[in-house]
Amino acid sequence: MLLAKLRDYSERLEDLGPLGYAEAWVRYEVHLTGSGELVNPEPIDLADAKTKRGQRRQAPQVTRASGVKPLLLNDNAEYTFGLPRQEEDPDKQASRAERTAASHAAYMGLLGECAAATESPAVQAVLTFLRSAPLDQLRLPADYDVGGAIAFRVDGRLVTDLPSVRRFWADWALGDESTGPAGDEMQCLICGRRRPALRRLPGNIKGISGGQSSGMALISANAKAFESYGLENSQTSPVCLECADAFTKAINTLIRDDRRSYMLAGLAFLYWTREPVEFDLNAWFRDPDQADVGALLRAYRAGGPPSPVDETAFYAVSLSANAARVVVRDWIDTTVGDVKRGLACWFQRQQIVDGYGQDAPPLGLYALAAATVRDPSKDLPVTTPRTLLRAALTGQPLPNGLLHQAIRRNHAERDVTRPRAALIKLILLSQDDSYQEDDMVKLQPDHPEPGYHCGRLLAALEQIQRAALGDINQTIVDRFYGTASTAPASVFGRLLRGAQPHLSKLERDAPGTAYALQRTLEDILGALDAFPRTLTLKEQAFFALGYYHQRAFNRAQAIAAAERRRDAKAAEQAAQAADV
Repeated sequence: MLLAKLRDYSERLEDLGPLGYAEAWVRYEVHLTGSGELVNPEPIDLADAKTKRGQRRQAPQVTRASGVKPLLLNDNAEYTFGLPRQEEDPDKQASRAERTAASHAAYMGLLGECAAATESPAVQAVLTFLRSAPLDQLRLPADYDVGGAIAFRVDGRLVTDLPSVRRFWADWALGDESTGPAGDEMQCLICGRRRPALRRLPGNIKGISGGQSSGMALISANAKAFESYGLENSQTSPVCLECADAFTKAINTLIRDDRRSYMLAGLAFLYWTREPVEFDLNAWFRDPDQADVGALLRAYRAGGPPSPVDETAFYAVSLSANAARVVVRDWIDTTVGDVKRGLACWFQRQQIVDGYGQDAPPLGLYALAAATVRDPSKDLPVTTPRTLLRAALTGQPLPNGLLHQAIRRNHAERDVTRPRAALIKLILLSQDDSYQEDDMVKLQPDHPEPGYHCGRLLAALEQIQRAALGDINQTIVDRFYGTASTAPASVFGRLLRGAQPHLSKLERDAPGTAYALQRTLEDILGALDAFPRTLTLKEQAFFALGYYHQRAFNRAQAIAAAERRRDAKAAEQAAQAADV
């Protein structure tokens, strides 16, 4: 299904390139006359200050790993000129020279085949030039890149653009023993027709973080454990050359399109629709706009008949790299309307006030995923964004494994950040349809969970400590968050006793503050019949939200009180000025 949908998508793409061609970097051009004489002794460098690798063009491509395999009229200097790279280790230079000689011989053999098959004067001109000591005629600059691909123009035209050259390359890619079917005809899994089945796919998928820079294969079997019925390599999932070429180009096109791909933590998330529609999913994940999210939620709550766009089929695939292979992590087949409903639930469930009790903008996918690990650049696994993406698009419940990661970070950091609080709330609400849309957005004094009020109590005790002692190096949260959030009964009695001297100090120095803090303490304790001995994972999640909400509420109250004092002082000064 996935490969068939990619093949269908490829038919919509413009400039997909001929069979066996793909977009590739071209660093240098060598211009020749029709008789094979050199026009430009110094190769034209297509690189500039912005793009060091040259220009991207449609050019012949094959899967090339460790073996010798030339690219027709678009290969590096080792293959094209027989110019070896310089090895740092002198002992390796001899073996490099041998490999370069074999590569150049293979290139010249392929070029000779092309000249004979096409009878093209342009191909013959290139062959004539390369047989006449080209390195003696060329002036290569000191910074010449031996690994850069070299293209040829004859009488001003790219030789790889000639129709006869393109037909030759398609036939060669199909018939090459290392890439082609070696005579095996099977039913293609995509088009259903009996055709030669590829032993190895002709093109590579490039641009997925963590994979080989030369590209990766989507279908490949390199060990007996992956083979069956005597089928080897890519024939374990037989596809024909035309279909393989189409879905490979479709994936590469999606990866390069910022409007159709989202990259995070080694995961490449690609999406498209059956028919072209205006629906940019990327904006919702990268940096969601608060106004757009508000409009989406209002439309979701209002209901109404679906629009024609909503009925359009929507497809998404999550890919990651494993050395030379592409791993399919997820496949989603739904509609645009279902995706919009999933996104509405996604943003509604993550709504939560910021750390100061104020309305906060929606969070992007990265912020939520990064909240589960210490260093997102190193520690974030591809499974986390994959799980979040599926939940965002389908509205499916998020797993407890993700909740465990968030709770573990709370314990490690002894803090509950807004992204982590939003993620915890998102997970809890996704698992229980009984919650209302405005549940746990801000402080809920009537919340039924004891764990929630235990979290509130820790925040209140921290506030009392800070009010009495000011800024200190280590608060009770720094010392006791882990124990309080897992075994409240073992620690809160001691913490309450420790708070009494602080309250006594405040009664002497700031009686109004002491009264307000005492009232808060009593209200929270009134919601608890007893301190739970232990808290489950879900109850620890409620603890984190209770702590976060109470702390945000405390800060909002402090800011409001400061504003009232400032306004009162300004009014008093204005009155004094009026009297004068």
